Amino acid sequence: MAHTDNRTMRRVLHREIAGTIGLLTDEHDFRAMRRYRSFTFADHATYLKQVEALLRTRALQGSHTTVALFDPEEYAEFCTQKGLDPDHPSSRTRFTAQIALTGPTLPYDGRPLADLLPALVDEAVRQATWEYATTRLARLGACTSCGEDIGRAAFTRAANLLVRILDTAPPGNRHLVCSVTGPPETLIAALHITDDGAALELDETEALEFTTVLALGLATESPGGLVIRASAPDTPDRVYGWRMRAYGLEPLTAGEVFDAYCTDVESGDLISPESNVDYCAPPDLREEKPTPGHQH
Repeated sequence: MAHTDNRTMRRVLHREIAGTIGLLTDEHDFRAMRRYRSFTFADHATYLKQVEALLRTRALQGSHTTVALFDPEEYAEFCTQKGLDPDHPSSRTRFTAQIALTGPTLPYDGRPLADLLPALVDEAVRQATWEYATTRLARLGACTSCGEDIGRAAFTRAANLLVRILDTAPPGNRHLVCSVTGPPETLIAALHITDDGAALELDETEALEFTTVLALGLATESPGGLVIRASAPDTPDRVYGWRMRAYGLEPLTAGEVFDAYCTDVESGDLISPESNVDYCAPPDLREEKPTPGHQH
């Protein structure tokens, strides 16, 4: 009887152990891990099927599992730094525990792995974008003429602009996208805001990332823009936007907004406009341009 009770208690405890699976999302990363003899999977498709089966089994048992992005290059660097044998399962376990704390992760919620993989990659891109923008802002240093921290000042200006954009937006859910063009590539941040009629709800992490990317564009005077789409029941969606300038955001005309949404980015061909969408000119959020001595 006591033996049975012990097994029952262990099963209960097992369900309460949270786990993390480091996932190889593409063929390139999978092939990189094939160099290790202890990594026994022969092909990526079989590997993904086995991972999905394990996730489902753990979910049926009541266990919570987090999925993390497993990067073979980062894994090799981790093993070198820690003096670990990369061709050993325990080393992969330690690395997975590390990325669970610092890397992009998503909880397994029962959706097919084919849907979870793109979401995990998107999460990794979001985190990398925020980290890059934050590092760039921190390295801008102080203004040579006034001594003000350029990155901090730009972040404050970006946060104020975001508040003004939301204050002047029409009622309804809002979807904002900010893009900043520059080396090494274009940075894109999105912000989703829900309007229940009484209050606006947003994800604080999304808002932080969005503000950081906007601040980087303002501080570095990089080409870029910001567009917003407001959606409310029984009314057409309203779309409008601004181009980025060092002193703030310059309104796009309704025609420019229409052209931006109805032109294929790669081919330049015209795209049919969406039905029930109004392409509008936004409010002018520009303040007075700073004097030359105070431009950062």
